[in-house]
Amino acid sequence: MPPDNRRRFALIGAGARAEMFVQALTRNHAETAELVALADVNQSRMDAHNRWLTAAGHDPVPTHQAGDLAAMLAKHEVDELIVTSVDSTHAGHIVTALEAGCDVITEKPMTVDAESARRILEAESAQRHAGQKVQVAFNYRFNPVHEMVRTLLAGGEIGEIGSVHFEWLLDVRHGADYFRRWHRDKANSGGLLVHKSGHHFDLVNWWLGAAPVEAYASGRLFFYGENGKRHGYARDYDRVHGSPEAQDDPFALHLEDNPRLRELYLDAEAEDGYHRDQNVFAPGVTIEDDMAVLVRYDTGATMTYHLTAYAPWEGYRLMVNGSKGRLELEVVESDHVSPASAGELKGAAVHGTKAAPERGGVTLTIRPYWAPPYAVELQPHNREGHGGADTRMTAVLLGGQTDPMHRSATARDGALALLTGLAANRSLQTGERVRVSDLIDLTK
Repeated sequence: MPPDNRRRFALIGAGARAEMFVQALTRNHAETAELVALADVNQSRMDAHNRWLTAAGHDPVPTHQAGDLAAMLAKHEVDELIVTSVDSTHAGHIVTALEAGCDVITEKPMTVDAESARRILEAESAQRHAGQKVQVAFNYRFNPVHEMVRTLLAGGEIGEIGSVHFEWLLDVRHGADYFRRWHRDKANSGGLLVHKSGHHFDLVNWWLGAAPVEAYASGRLFFYGENGKRHGYARDYDRVHGSPEAQDDPFALHLEDNPRLRELYLDAEAEDGYHRDQNVFAPGVTIEDDMAVLVRYDTGATMTYHLTAYAPWEGYRLMVNGSKGRLELEVVESDHVSPASAGELKGAAVHGTKAAPERGGVTLTIRPYWAPPYAVELQPHNREGHGGADTRMTAVLLGGQTDPMHRSATARDGALALLTGLAANRSLQTGERVRVSDLIDLTK
């Protein structure tokens, strides 16, 4: 496609997650898409992305402060905005872009509260005559394993769905990371039932072709925060950089040892004071790390769900009970975390050490009535980019590939995933069962 016909993209929120979209736009889909501008509250982070673009042989792109978003969209004649900023800021950016006549791709969660979700839905509805739309980057839909589950369930392999059990385990490397950055404040992220579980709630909505009706939840902050003293893990420091007490702490993230994170956060913190390497056991955590949820859907099916953010291994188990049998999925992302790797992010080396070899794998089993169980043949397990989902998702969202499985999530899909988490959060507060329609009635 000639360059003049390329779709013009801008991105707001120049943190680590932005890099996936920047690379996809400038490398994988440069023939059909063009990155024309970046926006953020921190100039140093945008400068880091431009240095990486230049090193990769791409011209740097203009940068703008986040507060100048509307002017930036107009100046650069942007067709579509990608939102990868702090979750609580999503709604304002999405509405601004829609009102400017742009389409939007937003990272999950779409936003963090019901009123903001309502604003997005109303803004999209008002612009529908002009064809504007919002898509939510639920990359787990694009994982080949999850696509197979969708195909099997939609094809009636186990009949009508009666119930689901879904258990998700975040290990003490991955799970800990939500407690050292801005996600630890529920006002920013909505808590893990919104920020992380929203992925999982969307998968169940998509797999079942269903919408949540009500939720009941029980949960608490058990492991992180000031509980670390009780469990014997707490060290006396606020943030890792410059703290001798953190040097041999397996829960510490050493930004100076990761060039990408050092540029994005350590070298940029003088502008806004944001510390990416907070002590996971320091005071101030307002999110939970152990949560159980019971959900009822409009099809009559129910789900029991559990998220643990301090597990010794990472992965998930799904069991779906139907009128013709049962589907069982187990995914092991890593079977353990070694002390050398506990403070790492996925794929990031700390202090030059390497984790002991981790084992992973996937098994998908159908257990029909009156017959032996059988394993479903799957592609080899890919542990990169969310099981290969990131590359597949950006090919559809940015590269214009067809989407026959309807994996692209709409604003309504984003709201439905969000509402399960919001209903569960309210149930945590009240101890009562919460109807989703009391938060937003999507039938109107």
